[in-house]
Amino acid sequence: MKKGARFPRAIDPSRVGKYRASWYAGGRFVWDAVLEYRVWCHPERGAPDKEVGNDYYAAFESYAGALRFSKESPGAEKPLALILQKEYIAEPVPGQYAHVKKRRIAEWPVAFLSRPRRTKNTIPDFPVAQYAQKSTRHSARPSKGEANTTLHLTRIQTVGASEYTP
Repeated sequence: MKKGARFPRAIDPSRVGKYRASWYAGGRFVWDAVLEYRVWCHPERGAPDKEVGNDYYAAFESYAGALRFSKESPGAEKPLALILQKEYIAEPVPGQYAHVKKRRIAEWPVAFLSRPRRTKNTIPDFPVAQYAQKSTRHSARPSKGEANTTLHLTRIQTVGASEYTP
């Protein structure tokens, strides 16, 4: 497998570089499509000053292209993925999950693409207990009540677009 081939290409190459700069950063459990890969550049760290001292990004159709640019460019971060979520899992409060039936775009670390691409069963079959246990394990020192509450979650509440606001 070619390096970078494990990550999908942008779904519509003609749109790469045409999305606005600022998007959500959460919703880390499922995704539908990659819109573009981004490499953020920082003039204060040595990137060319193309935006009067402001940070800016370069957009790419493939992860391989973004990674190459990131490694070769002074002041550049590691690539991020701009992804489309047609539905997603929100965690408004640690250990409480909501199935949100609303489209959104989010900027993610590329490693999150190893999580499942959404199918009709991905969200209904989401292993809540598995993620709840992980979040408890990584807590500083949860109280006994927090651990018990988190470990007994068994399903996701489904909400429509009009019922959920982050």
